[in-house]
Amino acid sequence: MSETKQTEKSGPEKSGPEKSGMGNGAVVAMCCSFVIGMAGMAYAAVPLYEMFCKVTGYGGTTQRVEQASDIILDKTIKVRFDANVGPGLAWSFEPVQREVEMKIGETVQIMYRARNMASKPTTGQATFNVTPQAAGAYFNKVQCFCFTETTLKPGEELIMPVVFFVDPEIVKPVETKGIHTITLSYTFYPHEATKPVVSSADIKTDDANKL
Repeated sequence: MSETKQTEKSGPEKSGPEKSGMGNGAVVAMCCSFVIGMAGMAYAAVPLYEMFCKVTGYGGTTQRVEQASDIILDKTIKVRFDANVGPGLAWSFEPVQREVEMKIGETVQIMYRARNMASKPTTGQATFNVTPQAAGAYFNKVQCFCFTETTLKPGEELIMPVVFFVDPEIVKPVETKGIHTITLSYTFYPHEATKPVVSSADIKTDDANKL
């Protein structure tokens, strides 16, 4: 009986190298999947950011409104402007003025300036955020250039307006009533220009030319 038990215990086992090979293969597969996933995320970063911010209000996302405020408080707030350019986009990008001091509820227009420093036409698309994040819900934009495809020719410069106001309601909540300075920050990223849709007339013309 004891000999039988010893024989069963000493049965064949998988060698160390075979186990290690299986483990390495799984790791390689996971790494490849991660790289492919990250590449896809990078390509869709701006559209996904736009959708995410609109739905959740994350990151100090501002509000978009159709009309200016009709209430102006006798209290001022300072708004600073920041500009950044993502890797792969040869643009210079800056606010025309670095900051404004305005009344809460007052509608103000400021400008940003962008110039294409590349030797070919390039397209960019801007994302934005507001700090402190709690102020985002009270920073209302009437007009802005965010999430808009912007194509510039070599050396071309573009002045882009931003029209906004700070909602008077910001002075009521405990977490925002003590805010005296808000920073609006834009970042332009490279973006592949959308190809124009081919019309049926163009297709007919091409067919006629082939004949």
